[in-house]
Amino acid sequence: MLRSFFSQRVLAVALILFFGLTADALAEMATASKRDKKPNVLFIAVDDLRAELGCYGSPIVKSPNIDALASRGTLFQRAYCQQAVCNPSRASLLTGLRPETLGIWDLPTHFRERQPDIVTLPQLFKQNGYFTQNIGKIFHNWRQDDFRGDAPSWSVSAEMHYASHGSDAAQVVKPLPEDTSGVPRTEKRDVPDEAYFDGRVARKAIEALRDRKQGRKPFFLAVGFWKPHAPFNAPAKYWDLYEPKSIELPKNPYSPKDVPDIAMHDSREILRGFKDRPESRPTPADTLVLRHGYYAATSYVDAMIGRVLDELLNLELSENTIVVLWSDHGFHLGEHSLWAKTSNFELDARVPLIISTPWHKGGKQSQSLVELLDLYPTLADLCDLPPPTDLEGKSLRRVLDDPKSTVKQAAFTCHPRPAYPSAGKAPDAMGYSMRTERYRFTQWRDFQTEEVIAMELYDHESDPDETVNIANSEKGQEIQKKLSRHWNAEE
Repeated sequence: MLRSFFSQRVLAVALILFFGLTADALAEMATASKRDKKPNVLFIAVDDLRAELGCYGSPIVKSPNIDALASRGTLFQRAYCQQAVCNPSRASLLTGLRPETLGIWDLPTHFRERQPDIVTLPQLFKQNGYFTQNIGKIFHNWRQDDFRGDAPSWSVSAEMHYASHGSDAAQVVKPLPEDTSGVPRTEKRDVPDEAYFDGRVARKAIEALRDRKQGRKPFFLAVGFWKPHAPFNAPAKYWDLYEPKSIELPKNPYSPKDVPDIAMHDSREILRGFKDRPESRPTPADTLVLRHGYYAATSYVDAMIGRVLDELLNLELSENTIVVLWSDHGFHLGEHSLWAKTSNFELDARVPLIISTPWHKGGKQSQSLVELLDLYPTLADLCDLPPPTDLEGKSLRRVLDDPKSTVKQAAFTCHPRPAYPSAGKAPDAMGYSMRTERYRFTQWRDFQTEEVIAMELYDHESDPDETVNIANSEKGQEIQKKLSRHWNAEE
């Protein structure tokens, strides 16, 4: 062994002397050798995870495993979903087309009802020799079981995809421990990780990685975690990570000044749990428990992600695997008087996004404006696959190479009113929202006539919490004229 080591050192020195190669150049040669082999993709989705994590600067959220992934990859500070609700967001990301192009803005409509022959992101990998597998929630699942997630996308049937969000009741052999949370839409029980969906998703993902270690094909493994989607039911040990006195009320709990009514919604996802209580909305004490529960669920899913990433490392697959972690949209925890999603505000539109590749140096952050829509062309580019010609996103490879570079001047999000349209029914109005480096500008338009019926404009330089709508001010009207060029370029 000593002789082998000595020989390698002598060879390296000889190469440096003979070719004038630097250590960086040798490293680049080694990286190029690795890239001769088709890279695997581990594609991790998290439901309802807002950009409030340790790696995003949160002083309270405990997310050591996602933080560690960020230290090995590139973290995108300004990543945005295309619609802040599950089905349209996921359909857009996985097809590379905007919700407006797909005609998807509700929860039940499957994208193949609109475009039956479309090639999805995992389907592209499958068509190019990859083994593709889905564990957990990747495509939307509610009232879409006829499509089995999306059977054409996968080499084997999806697992753990077909459960309902609200039925994640703890599964234990012994008598069920008491729920000590005391607030609707939360649950705190002393149960093991695998009592809930995400523990079992992690176990199945680990089993899949072990199978893929033995496989001959490169793989695209999509793992979709359910938490921190409501109800906020994480095992008690994750609640215990947080001192209750460390949880704070939202600092901007009121509707923005001069906000149009159409921008708001009824927060039904959380508040329906309070309909039989004397208070129709959470009290300050309830709010603290709800926020505590969300953070506990975040730490729970972080731990399950850690189990999967640890197995990737243990199996020595990480050196040839691209890891992508994303959330389908953000979330409100009482800010703006809102709960959950279905708005165009920053807290709903902004998402965590981390991309780690074997050949990019880790620990980088980018302020470049990017969209979930960009993941399709990015992964096709990184894996040297021919993408469909009609994709509406842009490859982020240039940003991975240089985090200071940019690929677009604005990111676009939309959301309908009513917030949850009936299946297949056109909404009454649509809010089209543009996020530039400094501003968020939203136009609410009549869906049939496209007449602008309300506007919002927030200056993130002076008002990062979006507390004052300046759209109707003199300054705001001047800003809108400047922003219109981005909108025209998009249309």
